[in-house]
Amino acid sequence: MRVVFMGTPDFSVPTLTEIVSAGHDVVAVYTRAPKPAGRGQEERKSPVHLAAEAFGIPVYTPKSLKGEAEQIIFASHGAEVGVVVAYGLLLPKPILDAPEYGCLNLHGSLLPRWRGAAPIQRAVMAGDRETGVMVMQMEEGLDTGPVALIDMIPIGPDMTAGELHDQMMRVGADLIGRALAALERGSLDFKSQREDGAIYAKKIEKAEARIDWSRPADEVHNHIRGLSPFPGAWFELELGGKPTRIKALRSTLGQGAGAPGTLLDNLTIACGTGAVRLTQVQREGKGAMDAATFLRGAGTLPPTVS
Repeated sequence: MRVVFMGTPDFSVPTLTEIVSAGHDVVAVYTRAPKPAGRGQEERKSPVHLAAEAFGIPVYTPKSLKGEAEQIIFASHGAEVGVVVAYGLLLPKPILDAPEYGCLNLHGSLLPRWRGAAPIQRAVMAGDRETGVMVMQMEEGLDTGPVALIDMIPIGPDMTAGELHDQMMRVGADLIGRALAALERGSLDFKSQREDGAIYAKKIEKAEARIDWSRPADEVHNHIRGLSPFPGAWFELELGGKPTRIKALRSTLGQGAGAPGTLLDNLTIACGTGAVRLTQVQREGKGAMDAATFLRGAGTLPPTVS
């Protein structure tokens, strides 16, 4: 099929690769424009941009698709279908309607639960025990379109958002491959989403990252793993006589109890109820390390964290 692919981060690359490998004609790739990054502030192309160039596919990086000129260019590709995976720009109706079969979106949740920007992190932070990836037909509403295919994914008790992201990335690429094969055969059927149970996965804000040790241990644990590896839940610990920010990257439920923030033992920290044991942390200005390595280098620890 003639496909226009639209995506930006690492998450999108396996799907683009799957589409190309299946023999579809990807006539254009749309991705976010290069951004200044690093110390030299050199413009850095997105992972999808680099992958498309490696495949020899024309790349388009408009700042918006709301203008008539960009919409005419998009329609000129003559695509039978658009495939959208974490693109990052809103698609107005003329874009959604331009391909013969519209635009398919790969979404990382069990819609209508966790519509919106951060479904992977929000599912983990909420303590969900399962999630999934879905192929849906895009509409003007936010993740409201009818769904065609679903693959379920269990969320383990200590699974991080990063681990779930990587699993979804692989499962989702296969799901889009199956969806395009079914569409080509004329057998891709869609079912409308129910409206009950709709929950929105709002964007992760920096202010959310600080750990609140007064919350129950299971909520603190879910908060830590839901923000790992990025942006990373954090707390402050006094080291060398000054407060030091520590990111908690991995944790598990621990044993013991005490006033919230009390260091019980081996980076086990008391919460509002119960305790959380940190198994991987990152000291400010340092790389990630396991708890034992951190403790060897930290010296004498204070009785509490904040």
